[in-house]
Amino acid sequence: MPLRLDASQANRLSMELLLRLDRRSDGYRLEHSLADLVRLRVSQLNGCPYCIDLHTTRARRAGEMDTRIDLLPAWRESAFYTDRERAALGWAEAVTQLAAHVPDPEWDAVRPHFSDRELVDLTLLINAINALNRFGIAFRRTPA
Repeated sequence: MPLRLDASQANRLSMELLLRLDRRSDGYRLEHSLADLVRLRVSQLNGCPYCIDLHTTRARRAGEMDTRIDLLPAWRESAFYTDRERAALGWAEAVTQLAAHVPDPEWDAVRPHFSDRELVDLTLLINAINALNRFGIAFRRTPA
């Protein structure tokens, strides 16, 4: 399918603001590997081929194990993720697949592993990648 619209060319300032929000993660108190896993998992849930390719490539370049990348869709059933990563991935799924509210069990699972500031940073990261996924999907951005 051909690209419908190049959002960066159509409105560079708006897209730069959104990308800065995502890149803000460098200032978060979150491990880069955790942020990479969250970005990839959210992109998988949203079905954004461009972002899945981008975040898989970046995670591998940063040294993430192929096994952890490959098993990410089955993270709940896999022993390759820490309790902190599991809490973040559960939170990411709940925030991404938001129905009416984030379920209490996800809240209870994430709280012991993240400070208030970290939880705000994690939620901001999840929302930034969700927004970027939606641009990619709406305008049919595909891997190069």
